[in-house]
Amino acid sequence: MKVLHPIYFLALGLFGLYTLEFGVVGLLPTIIERFAISASQAGLLVGLFALIIAVFGPIMVLLLSRFNRKRMLSLALFLFAGSSVLSAYAPNFESLLLLRSIPALFHPLYFSLAFVAASALYPPQESTRAAAKAFVGTSMGMVLGVPLTTLIAAQYSYETSFLFCAAINCIAGLGIIAQLPEAPAKVSVSYREQLAILRKFPLWLNITASTLIFAAMFSVYSYSAEYLAKEAGMSAQSISILLVVFGIAGVAGNLYAGKLIGQNLARTTLLHPLLLAAAYGLLYLFASPSLPGMLLIAAIWGATHTSGLIVTQIWLTSEAPQAPEFATGLYISFINLGVTIGTTTGGWFLARLGLQGTLYSGGLFAGLAVLVIALKVLFFSGAGAQTRAPVASD
Repeated sequence: MKVLHPIYFLALGLFGLYTLEFGVVGLLPTIIERFAISASQAGLLVGLFALIIAVFGPIMVLLLSRFNRKRMLSLALFLFAGSSVLSAYAPNFESLLLLRSIPALFHPLYFSLAFVAASALYPPQESTRAAAKAFVGTSMGMVLGVPLTTLIAAQYSYETSFLFCAAINCIAGLGIIAQLPEAPAKVSVSYREQLAILRKFPLWLNITASTLIFAAMFSVYSYSAEYLAKEAGMSAQSISILLVVFGIAGVAGNLYAGKLIGQNLARTTLLHPLLLAAAYGLLYLFASPSLPGMLLIAAIWGATHTSGLIVTQIWLTSEAPQAPEFATGLYISFINLGVTIGTTTGGWFLARLGLQGTLYSGGLFAGLAVLVIALKVLFFSGAGAQTRAPVASD
């Protein structure tokens, strides 16, 4: 009997985590009715989740990443599963909100350790491709989480959608316990040594670029369905097809980006926001009700959008190879900040310039990201920047 490689369980855990985070979006109408709350109150289930990650992410990773990696990964997954089971039967909205805060706290820890563990499973020259394989779970969770939980709730029940998330995380946790090898012993890095990376100015340039790229991504993506319906004049059925193509292309783009990063990190990172802006240009110029033409645009947009996950993660952590877990915790915190900035700014542009304003917002942030990346490459290429992808420590 062939045994599954540990990378699949790490990726499954990421899929379960992101389905848990974003899948609740598809349940908001049911939650509003079930608990007799307003839409803005229900939105806290997503907004508070992201805020907890942004505020506490680096702290949780700093405090807990020094413990046994395999145990921390499985513990986080079982906490996600337990939270999902209890959420299914939460008696009121306040308890549901509280239960959501638990996986939000441990989200950055699992994310950080999963990518270090994935890289350690492969030879150094294949570490970025390993990260790309793990990121398939993230991108699938982000793309399929909402439609999956919505479908399960519609076909079965509200409770079943939460139990589905619990089952996914349980399977991933058991798989990690059974298949992930123990990390070899290493010299423990002190809190002081890990915090010392915050004194590196080039790291802050990488953090800024990653935040700007996510702001560019979510300036547009947050309003994508509305844009396709109103500006492109597409039907709900056509939009659902486009979003599926968007997701499939995103997985392919993520894997291909991992290959390009292994060849030249700086060039790939600089190219990404340029391609993102180009995808927005295609949306601006050629959006139409014609499904065949829009499928091509959706594929280009999806591949570019989703590849931003691995591009920014490797770019940011490349500046702190001595503290990869803490650097990834910083990454999670700041990309969530980027999501908030992008969504808010995109909404501001939308209110003043219409739906096409979201494209202007996305293009603006993409342009700023290009400037910051170019500054880093031109003036700090000898200060720790790497043209090739970094190798995660064991």
